Amino acid sequence: MKQHIENLLKNAVLVLAKDHEIPENVINNIKVERAKDKAHGDFATNLALILAKPLKMNPRAVAELLIKNLEPSARIEKTEIAGPGFINFFVSDSFTAEKLQEMRSDVRLGIKEADVKDIVVVDYSAPNVAKEMAVHHIRSTVIGDAVVRVLEFLGHKVIRANHVGDWGTQFGMLIAYLEEQENKYGTDLDLSDFEAFYRAAKERYDSDEDFAVLARSYVVKLQSGDEYCKKMWQKLVKMTMDQNQKLYDRLDVTLTEKDVMGESLYNDMLPKIVEDLMQKGIAVEDQGAVVVFLPQFKNKDGEPLGEIVRKKDGGYLYTTTDIACVKYRVETLKANRLMYFIDSRQHQHLEAAWSIARMAGYADESVRIEHEAFGMMLGKDGKPYKTRSGGTVKLRDLLDEAENRVTALLDKRNSPLQGKDRDEVIHNIAIGAVKYADLSKNRMTDYVFDWDLMLSFDGNTAPYLQYAYSRIRSIFRKAEIEPGAIVLQEEAENDLATKLLAFEDTVKSVAEKAMPHLLCTYLFELSGIFMRFYEACPVLKGDVAPEIKASRLALCDLTAKVLKQGLGLLGINTMEQM
Repeated sequence: MKQHIENLLKNAVLVLAKDHEIPENVINNIKVERAKDKAHGDFATNLALILAKPLKMNPRAVAELLIKNLEPSARIEKTEIAGPGFINFFVSDSFTAEKLQEMRSDVRLGIKEADVKDIVVVDYSAPNVAKEMAVHHIRSTVIGDAVVRVLEFLGHKVIRANHVGDWGTQFGMLIAYLEEQENKYGTDLDLSDFEAFYRAAKERYDSDEDFAVLARSYVVKLQSGDEYCKKMWQKLVKMTMDQNQKLYDRLDVTLTEKDVMGESLYNDMLPKIVEDLMQKGIAVEDQGAVVVFLPQFKNKDGEPLGEIVRKKDGGYLYTTTDIACVKYRVETLKANRLMYFIDSRQHQHLEAAWSIARMAGYADESVRIEHEAFGMMLGKDGKPYKTRSGGTVKLRDLLDEAENRVTALLDKRNSPLQGKDRDEVIHNIAIGAVKYADLSKNRMTDYVFDWDLMLSFDGNTAPYLQYAYSRIRSIFRKAEIEPGAIVLQEEAENDLATKLLAFEDTVKSVAEKAMPHLLCTYLFELSGIFMRFYEACPVLKGDVAPEIKASRLALCDLTAKVLKQGLGLLGINTMEQM
């Protein structure tokens, strides 16, 4: 409908353009927004205010001209001019009912795939090898995965990139310690406590010079392609990612082993990239290192910031790897949109790397490169979320705690569920609550992690929405008639209809802005509007004509479908019974 009104307005502007000079960018960028207040119609535009200056007319007079030149449409019941020149559009109830019917019968709920399909590389999660995933990995993982699901639903080709930290000087130490432990026990190790392993390796490195010498030699050998060191390194990578995969599966996250694109993937590219940057005059030697000076970034003295791409000793930095990432993702993977779900503190580093990649011609302006930054996960004290002793919280421990708390909650509510059904509900509520607590917040901000709030069956939480879905489904277990043709008569019915039709715009907005909280807010508002509808418009009870009951049942059914699909796009499961 939004597109339809925008097309009507564009045609009206083209009529005016025959006698007036109207900028091309105005004609091609006509925007219509959903009205926030139903009293002001279903859609509104400020186009008349924008056109007032080029037309040298009063905005209300422009609005009158636009309405006069609008082509007749059975979808529009009426238009009104409001305030200084806003145009409000009221959609006809019959057309709304027709669209709801189409939406309900469509497996995609009326959401069309994108007209232009992108190839999108989404960089998210990115744990480190030989370290266990901690709570700080959850934001990148669940926000990135929700956006991936939305992009794929809209028909874009999505390439997941799990940029695993699998390279660096620490691997000499880790290989040497893995070798020592396997020799000691006479068998291959199956590590489960990476934190203890890493800590023990570091202690050996710091306290034993012979071990440190061996570790440093293994770094050189690994970087030179030594088969033994490579095999030991691959063993560390596999053990880490096998453990991480269990967490991804538990989180209902779509990342798999095939999505791993570690730092090591770009090793062979780095020397050539530095050579290319020097040949193009982008990078220069400075005190033995190779540096790119970026005028858009200044140091404390106001001088261009120097970004090192090769150190004096010939080693490379994260900046070099991130330049290689862009080149690989654009040239090899053919992507035209790159999305990086990395915390906000890395913004300048990423911008510097991308600026160099663009200067070198590895990505032209047609390629969108986006830092989908996010804030920190905080405890109630306003500090980064930690254990009571001040240590880092392991992700698996967090998920265990969530499931334990949900188990206690079901016991308190005397849930009749047993066996596999009970286990499934515990998992879905616990994991849904943890993910939704993150997804429902604007990713740009820090958020406070609060068990009581996130597991509440009231308010903007996953349990509330999951329960809202199951309550709607329970209506159909009691209904004696089937859903029928939708007829809109009551104000509460119209309010619900308007919200349901906003689903497509919301989903597309999430894809464009990489903001899952927009969908969370929509689903929470939808469930609230549905409850008001259910209270105002009897569905199963009361002296209501069968065709009205059938219509209201159809609205119930569509609402349930939207809740299920919306939560599914966020990576959260629903249940028929809770």
